[in-house]
Amino acid sequence: MSDIADQTRKTVPTPKDQHLRDMADCIRFLSMDAVQAAKSGHPGMPMGMADIATVLFSDFLKFDAADPHWFDRDRFLISNGHGSMLLYSLLYLTGYQDMTIEEIKRFRQIDSRTAGHPEYHHATGIETTTGPLGQGIANSVGLALGERILNASFGDELVDHHTYVFLGDGCLMEGISHEAISLAGHLKLGKLIAFWDDNSISIDGATSLAESDDQPARFRAARWHVQEIDGHDTDAIRAAIIEAQKVTDRPSLIACKTVIGFGFPTKAGTQKAHSDAPGEDEIAGAREILGWTSPPFEIPKDLLEAWRKIGGKGGTERGAWASRVEGSGNRDFERRMKGELPQNWKSAIGAAKTELLASEKDLATRQASGIVLNHLFDAIPELLGGSADLTPSNNTKAKNQVEIRPGNFEGSYIHYGVREHVMAAAMNGLALHGGIIPYGGTFLTFSDYCRPSIRLAAMMEIRSIFVMTHDSIGLGEDGPTHQPIEHLSALRAIPRLAVYRPGDPIETAECWETILDTPREAALLALSRQPMPLLRRDSSSENQSAKGGYVLLEAEGGERQLTILATGSELHLAVGARDALQKDGIPTAVVSMPCRLVFERQDAGYQRQVLGETRARVAVEAAVRDSWDRYLGLDGEFVGMHEFGASGKIGDVYAKFDITTDAVVRAARKTLARV
Repeated sequence: MSDIADQTRKTVPTPKDQHLRDMADCIRFLSMDAVQAAKSGHPGMPMGMADIATVLFSDFLKFDAADPHWFDRDRFLISNGHGSMLLYSLLYLTGYQDMTIEEIKRFRQIDSRTAGHPEYHHATGIETTTGPLGQGIANSVGLALGERILNASFGDELVDHHTYVFLGDGCLMEGISHEAISLAGHLKLGKLIAFWDDNSISIDGATSLAESDDQPARFRAARWHVQEIDGHDTDAIRAAIIEAQKVTDRPSLIACKTVIGFGFPTKAGTQKAHSDAPGEDEIAGAREILGWTSPPFEIPKDLLEAWRKIGGKGGTERGAWASRVEGSGNRDFERRMKGELPQNWKSAIGAAKTELLASEKDLATRQASGIVLNHLFDAIPELLGGSADLTPSNNTKAKNQVEIRPGNFEGSYIHYGVREHVMAAAMNGLALHGGIIPYGGTFLTFSDYCRPSIRLAAMMEIRSIFVMTHDSIGLGEDGPTHQPIEHLSALRAIPRLAVYRPGDPIETAECWETILDTPREAALLALSRQPMPLLRRDSSSENQSAKGGYVLLEAEGGERQLTILATGSELHLAVGARDALQKDGIPTAVVSMPCRLVFERQDAGYQRQVLGETRARVAVEAAVRDSWDRYLGLDGEFVGMHEFGASGKIGDVYAKFDITTDAVVRAARKTLARV
């Protein structure tokens, strides 16, 4: 190995600052040792970006390892999440209390804090869950946007920080990167600085196998400030960050030409450095090349002390900031930092219900949602709305909301453009930032474009609220391309995602109340295009939807023989069928099920009470059956969709697919005959 090491040493440039190289090598050797111990992982990115991270953390990043939740800290995240050992190494080296050397040694092991990709909540200092490439750069847009919005409200004294994101070639190949780059440039997010790990290597080999884009030109076209540097030249890295921080009217890209697996004797600069354990011989060669004599997982005392000093350097600034917050007397800012809602916010729900009850017209639940938002926004100033170019259709803009415009962040509504994926991912970034409750709208069928980010919101247990209208064949003439069929079941299959489909205006208000009452849960509202009758006419303040499912109408004239379950725009069909069956002497109950996830959190006794003891059950929903089988069993019947939809008038489309009151009655008789 010495011969190879000697040859490779010639290609490793002499560092401008040996101390910084030694500091960076702490990251490199922790990363390769952890990957080797786990016998899996991705050492290439941490070894290639170690110099950049060292300069950033040493000279620029505003943070305090003793207070990881300091609200005005700079945000640092890695979009190329497979390089997680870079982040874990930094957290350990700078002294985050819960990132110990034992956790580093347990990299990729069950129940460790050091998962294969960074996972929010696993350890402090992990700002977001990344892994699916491109999500991090899109999250960073939301984080940077959140900082600017709060700065516009509370000023530089309370909110003034940067968002730094590392990203790789794969992130830029993903389509979401185009949406993120475009939106950030348009909004002039000057506090966002991205570092591109330009190593020209992918898993399959050179990136030239699949792309030949001029990435810096792409960023420039989207109105970013762009610099191109040697990613191993610490002087150049420092100068580039200083220059980027001077730019206040554009986000910045620092394109860093790096060597993947920097320091490896045979794998550096090749696809073999990207992933998998490097092997003992390769690590031995790296130790020889870089002059590293410490055993695995051991950091020389002087270097660890230097890193720990970096981790504590923000303490004074944090203390000064805390004094400013206290001196400001701004209780609204303190409340929002803590994620607490205003004390009397639920009065807005009561006022919305009063308005909805007073309406003499049938309302689509999207319209009802818009009325609720009018009241909620006045009560909860941290609500931040938006839509992917469907504002009039989604009814997501409250009457008093002001639109955010490029460079002007004194508003509370975002036009995301036709960029559904980045809308969802940026909402996650906004929710992660804190002080803001984001919601954003599009059509339910386009939840497919948002799905990776919706899934991550559920995984992270953050309050991102996805408002999805036109939720069935009830959108009519736009036809099957726009009619969601499988979407409700597919979304309900995502663990921890609360999918709400209210069946009338009052339920819509109740669903909003339940969502806002649950701070650590991603939620999706499925709302109708077409008008629906007001089924709940009581003015009671009790939130019946808060249990996910409830008996809307109990059986009359004897013990319950049949249960009809429904959601959304089909709930009134269930009510109509019940009326017909009751007239025929069949005691029938109607169960409204606005949110299955919440219903299944209730105790077994409540669930049995709602569903009833009878096996004769019918479910009706203008979607596929999949998410209903658990309630129907072998004896139940389903009225819904079994095929893609069709273009036509709403009534004609429902008739074509036999989703009618008569169809529910027929299904009821079939299940009754069966049991």
